[in-house]
Amino acid sequence: MLRQIKGLHHVTSLARDARENNAFFTNVLGLRRVKKTVNFDAPDVYHLYYGDEVGSPGTVMTYFPFPNAARGHRGTGEVGRTSFSIPTGSAQAWQARLATFDVEGLSTQTLFGQKRVLFDGPDGDAFALVEHDDDRTPWTGGGVSVDMAVRGFLGADMRLNDAGASAELLQFMGYEKLDTQGDVTRFAIPDGNDANIIDIQTVPHAPMARQGAGSVHHIAFAVENRARQLEVREALLDTGYNVTPVIDRDYFYAIYFRAPGGVLFEVATNEPGFDRDEDTAHLGRSLKLPSQHEHLRTKLERKLMPLGD
Repeated sequence: MLRQIKGLHHVTSLARDARENNAFFTNVLGLRRVKKTVNFDAPDVYHLYYGDEVGSPGTVMTYFPFPNAARGHRGTGEVGRTSFSIPTGSAQAWQARLATFDVEGLSTQTLFGQKRVLFDGPDGDAFALVEHDDDRTPWTGGGVSVDMAVRGFLGADMRLNDAGASAELLQFMGYEKLDTQGDVTRFAIPDGNDANIIDIQTVPHAPMARQGAGSVHHIAFAVENRARQLEVREALLDTGYNVTPVIDRDYFYAIYFRAPGGVLFEVATNEPGFDRDEDTAHLGRSLKLPSQHEHLRTKLERKLMPLGD
């Protein structure tokens, strides 16, 4: 069993409209945009990162907003819902706040003894704000007060036809099975970061998801550095997984592989971080381009939609 993985690093999803996406995460949820860059493989598409003050691992929601992308269809083989941690006692205030913004899909739920505010993002992406004792320092943007501000991720919920093989993978990655409630089984990394929960919902006869705007593209798990990442990669290869070589993503190093249930997993390093090319006070303000796309700057600055900030 691996011990290097500490919980989630980031979650990356697809969107349709960059400006709408930016406004939702910064103005409605009160997160900080910590990086404005582009998709490595499609540089005419933004890659936007939202999180706490410095984009700490375990806090960062990222998006590829493909203009006018068709909406995805929910189903199995995907991350069905991404969960953020909020202070205990703040669920009612969040429900009221989201209602003022006419956020869709708004409801409440208690799962594993925790109050959850369920809601949809602009593209139908499913989220939960979960009351949880969490001492991480939040970013307080969009008029969100510190006593209710998002602390970062709690975890992610995967919807699968059959949980067996994915449960075995999570346990190999260092997660422990905690409990089952209905069709949901909870796994957690002991002594991990605060974004250390994965819930698997088993829905045997549901159709497979179809990816599009509002779909999670992949979830990334955090390791301390490149040495720990190489240890994880070797162990996964030895177990039979088809793992990519290490890829330099400027702000972290990444490897990717497909979990048995269909979800794309990434293992990302905590280093070097989002302040490698911007000081903390100005994170996310300027368009940052990978070196291989710097020659396209003039063209991209004309084509990419202004975010409105």
